Amino acid sequence: KNDSGKKKTKKPLKNALVCLLLLPRFLLAAVVFWLLDFSCIRKRVFLRMKEQGGDDPPLCISDSNRLFSVESLKAVWHGHKLDFLKAAHLGRGAPNTEVVHLEDQRRSRILDYAFQGVVQQNADIADSLVVYIEEAHPSDGWRSTDAPYQIPQHRRLEDRLNAAQLMHLEVPGCLVVVDSMENSSNAAYGAFFDRLYILQEGKVVYQGGRGPEGYRISELRDWLDQYRKGMEKSSNLVINM
Repeated sequence: KNDSGKKKTKKPLKNALVCLLLLPRFLLAAVVFWLLDFSCIRKRVFLRMKEQGGDDPPLCISDSNRLFSVESLKAVWHGHKLDFLKAAHLGRGAPNTEVVHLEDQRRSRILDYAFQGVVQQNADIADSLVVYIEEAHPSDGWRSTDAPYQIPQHRRLEDRLNAAQLMHLEVPGCLVVVDSMENSSNAAYGAFFDRLYILQEGKVVYQGGRGPEGYRISELRDWLDQYRKGMEKSSNLVINM
């Protein structure tokens, strides 16, 4: 009973501490979103980001999409909290979270794919896996008019599996699985909104920044190119969340 009482006490204290630590960066993000709702600022900032993007996908947000709103701030807070509490850290053991297959709903673990030969551009040195997590811009939440599909929040596993089939069409030849409805992979890897990882021998050896601004395919490619120069054989696993 005493242990149970201590746990109940520690949880609110932990949540309060997390909120206190996250508050400065959250407020900064809120101010940036408010400024980006001014068309002149938005166009100038995104134009500069596009010029510096190189091979990375451009960050395009139309003027019809408001960045500063209750739903957007909820999503930003959720993303910051996941990033702060994630279990995946560079140089440490990679969380072996549960994912679900699209075809037969068979459950497996992320590290189960580390030695499977998935045909990709870097198949000679790494296997690739796309993990479909919760929607960053659900049609019934922080909706984006630029999104190619309008997908509501996932209420059950079948909703997530059906939505992931659309992603599967976009990445032919790459294995796609979905996060469990407990969002274990999303939480462990701080993947919201999106994120790139490279795992090697069960450890995180590359951790990309939080998307969309930190999502750098060029950075990932540079890492793999450097690795290819130094090694002939590998058991890398590239994860795109």
